[in-house]
Amino acid sequence: MSEISAHTALIAHLDCSSGVSGDKFLGALLEVGAQTRQFGIEHLQALADAFELGVTVQAQQRDSQGIAATGVIVLGVDGQAVDGPHTQASHSRARSWAEIRSLIEGASSHVLPQPAREAALAVFSALAAAESQVHGIPADELHFHEVGAADSIIDICGVCLGLHFLGIQTLYATPPALGSGTVETQHGTLPVPAPATAAILASAGIPTSMSSAPGELTTPTGAALLTRAAGFGPVPPLRPLFIGYGAGTRDIGQPNICRLLVGEATEDTPLPLTAETTILLETNIDHITPEAVSYAGEELLAEGALDVWVTPIAMKKGRAALSLSVLACPAQAEALAARIVALTGTLGVRVCEQPRLTAAREELSVETPWGPVQVKFGGGRYRAEHDDIARIAREHHIDYPDVLTTLNRCITEQLVC
Repeated sequence: MSEISAHTALIAHLDCSSGVSGDKFLGALLEVGAQTRQFGIEHLQALADAFELGVTVQAQQRDSQGIAATGVIVLGVDGQAVDGPHTQASHSRARSWAEIRSLIEGASSHVLPQPAREAALAVFSALAAAESQVHGIPADELHFHEVGAADSIIDICGVCLGLHFLGIQTLYATPPALGSGTVETQHGTLPVPAPATAAILASAGIPTSMSSAPGELTTPTGAALLTRAAGFGPVPPLRPLFIGYGAGTRDIGQPNICRLLVGEATEDTPLPLTAETTILLETNIDHITPEAVSYAGEELLAEGALDVWVTPIAMKKGRAALSLSVLACPAQAEALAARIVALTGTLGVRVCEQPRLTAAREELSVETPWGPVQVKFGGGRYRAEHDDIARIAREHHIDYPDVLTTLNRCITEQLVC
């Protein structure tokens, strides 16, 4: 078994040339988890028990056209599989989006740590948005049949949990194969891809690939899980450490598998960036004190500004002044411009559209000896919020570097290991 440290930045590439479904993705994660001893079937059963789904989760070794792979099967109380969207068992329990959301939000951090919980909610949100678009029903009024079944809940939460426990910080994938022909659903016979699958792919801008294999290769659950991918294409530069194969149940005339390649990022591994549009608001100020400008900046940040900074400048006739710059979301730009005028007394605000590229980031909460502390994660790095560090140092009369050392250890134990 390859050795990795808790600080190793792991990336993964999922081969979806035979499509992707929740159980195939989950089977591949279980194979990697068996190699690292960090993720196993016991974690999935703990999820099922915590959600009171009344099912048993098992891993099965399968042969798919000569490729050994792991499949995941969910058994009901009668011992029959509920691993298909068209079984009577899966149709017998429709769950609303609100009910599924409550299940996930109510799970303990021991069973479903916060990063995995937030990822699972995001995946189900993508599913809810797609189903809402397809059926013309508000998301909160939706009742999931196929994706509300116990196996789909296990698949989605299990994949998000596996990615977290294995320390996979960035996921890439090939464009998924969709299949051909038709698929049987709760709403009858539909063309491949199913409407919800097509809606998710279109909304997320996920590219697809051709395949002549019959039937549905990429399911709505599989498509929704791919919204967690940072990019689509061939394997990026990495140092391979682990390989896992997840198997589907159907014979499609070729290996019905997903291959997950997990490795260590190299210097050539691209950092995934997302393009977005922001609005830059600026004004020159020479009529109030620097302290007043600093107060205005603090208020603007509290009211939703993305960033605020102040630059010393020289205005006409050599007057010393300050340039106040505020970065805002387009929807908030006008309101923040009005606040700049109110807070500083300036008579005008320059407005400029400002494209930017951002790395994915999350804001998490970590338990520490001094209570919960906010942590920002992005670009493969974790960083405790300065305000929390300074507050703890003042309240407990501890030097700032010592607080930071303890917080970094808590972060490593809870979010990285």
